[in-house]
Amino acid sequence: MLEIQDLHVAIDKKEILKGINLTIPDHEVHALFGPNGCGKSVLICAIMGYPEFKITGGKIYFNQKCINDLSIDERVKLGIGAMEQRPPTVRGVKLGTLAEMILQMKGETLQGMGDISKRYEMDRFFDREINDGFSGGEIKKSEMFLLMIANPSFVILDEPDSGVDPEQLKTIGNMINQSLHITELPGERCKTGDRSSGIIATHSAAILDYVQTDKAHVMIDGQIKCSGNSLLLMNQIRGYGYDYCVKCQQSIDNDEKK
Repeated sequence: MLEIQDLHVAIDKKEILKGINLTIPDHEVHALFGPNGCGKSVLICAIMGYPEFKITGGKIYFNQKCINDLSIDERVKLGIGAMEQRPPTVRGVKLGTLAEMILQMKGETLQGMGDISKRYEMDRFFDREINDGFSGGEIKKSEMFLLMIANPSFVILDEPDSGVDPEQLKTIGNMINQSLHITELPGERCKTGDRSSGIIATHSAAILDYVQTDKAHVMIDGQIKCSGNSLLLMNQIRGYGYDYCVKCQQSIDNDEKK
C-alpha cells in the first residue's frame, strides 16, 4: 500500500531524512522506533505532504501512485489519515462541529456515531473548542476520535503514547485498534483482509503493549537502520536503549566491509 524509495527530505535546506526505504503492504501495521530527533515526525510529515518538508530525492508511492507532488487534501482523499504528535489548539471551532463536517462529506451524521462517542466519552467534548484546555490524554483521544470517524484506509500515528498517563493509554490503544479494524467488538478479532494498514511512530513503544504490529523499523539519524520483529526490537530497546541499535548496526557495517 505504501512504498518509499530512497527518500531524502530537507527543512530549511538542512537534510533530515537521508535515504529512507520502507514498504508497508496492504493490511499490515508497522511500528517506527527511534530516539527523539531521529526524523520520525519528519518522515510522517513528508508522507502527509506538509510543504515545509522538501523532498530533495526519492519517491513516495501510495497504492502504486506517486504522491510526491500531491497536496495534503489530495492525499487525504486517497485514504491517508494522520494523528499528529502535537496537534494545534483551534479556538472558535468546536470539536462537534468539526466532527460533523467530516461526517457530512461521507454522507453520515454525528448521531450515527453515537456508540463510538459514548464508548470513549467524547460527547462531553463536543461543545468545547478543539484541544483548548485539554489534557495530554484528552488531546490524543480527540485526535483519535476524528481519525476514527474519517476512517482512512492508511492510518499514520505520530507518538500516540506521548503525554498520556497509564490509565488513558489503554483507551488510546483500544481506539487505535478500532480505527485499524483490528477489533470489531470487545473480545473479537476481524479477519486480516478487513484490516486497515498503518504506521505507528513511537519513542517509548508503550502503546505497543495494547496494539499489535506486524513489523518494526528502527530509525536513527534520518535512516532506517534495521527492521524486524516488533516485540523483539521493543524488548531490546527497553532493555539496552537505542545505543544498542547503533552498536549493532556499526558491527554489521564493519562485517560488510571485511
